[in-house]
Amino acid sequence: MRPEDATGRMTEMLGATGWKLRRVLILGLPVHDVTLAEAVQLILAWSREASDLQQVITLNPEMVMAARRDPAFRAVVERAALVTPDGIGLILAAHWRGTPLRGRVTGVDLVEALARTEVRLFFLGAAPGVAERAAAVLARSAGATIVGTWAGSPRPEDAPETLARIAAARPDVLCVAYGAPAQDCWIARHRTELTAAGVRVALGVGGTFDYLAGIVPRPPRIVRHLGLEWLYRLLRQPWRWRRQLVLPHFALLALADGLANRLAGREHDEPEAIP
Repeated sequence: MRPEDATGRMTEMLGATGWKLRRVLILGLPVHDVTLAEAVQLILAWSREASDLQQVITLNPEMVMAARRDPAFRAVVERAALVTPDGIGLILAAHWRGTPLRGRVTGVDLVEALARTEVRLFFLGAAPGVAERAAAVLARSAGATIVGTWAGSPRPEDAPETLARIAAARPDVLCVAYGAPAQDCWIARHRTELTAAGVRVALGVGGTFDYLAGIVPRPPRIVRHLGLEWLYRLLRQPWRWRRQLVLPHFALLALADGLANRLAGREHDEPEAIP
């Protein structure tokens, strides 16, 4: 079986759960050239056959800049089983360096797509009651199998109760909405306990539950298509301006990196085996 597109960016299937995906480095951090459909297929395969936890990170420019400041978070991103491009900034950065990505795979789209499959989901994080509301929406609209919800927190003292609830529910996929990088570091820190609890895939989903529950309006489709969610959020939530100050810095660094990559003639990244 060869799930290739016209450009051959995806190589042949390696067994039931092993693919080789093309990996692009954005400011030194790995991002996989994967479509939403491919990401869902891979997560479903892991949920059935993986022997231990596979971590998925939906990476955006703010997270890239955070990882440049925080070596521990950077290590988590580098060790993740799958890193998807969430954010128009990563798509542009990959294009500038001559290693284009086929599109974005956001946390919201990924959760909505997984909800339409048979996978058993657990929603962790967000404000009290929000995960429950998001689960109810997806149960009605997509027939999702959501076996547990819990607000919890990334604080170490809250981990025992959270892990006990997850172990009792035995989900296949854990969706964590603590915000980046706390959610991604929490998953990595508790990899062993989550594996013992039966979790095979865990992904950080940021504000996904707020969108699904209707707490925060999702940008219109045209805004998402143009990659202007950041502007839409800033207009609706002006307090975010401090967080988004990193975006111009990211753009400048990405432009410089793209120019250096092209001048050096490094316009192709090698496929990476996905276990």
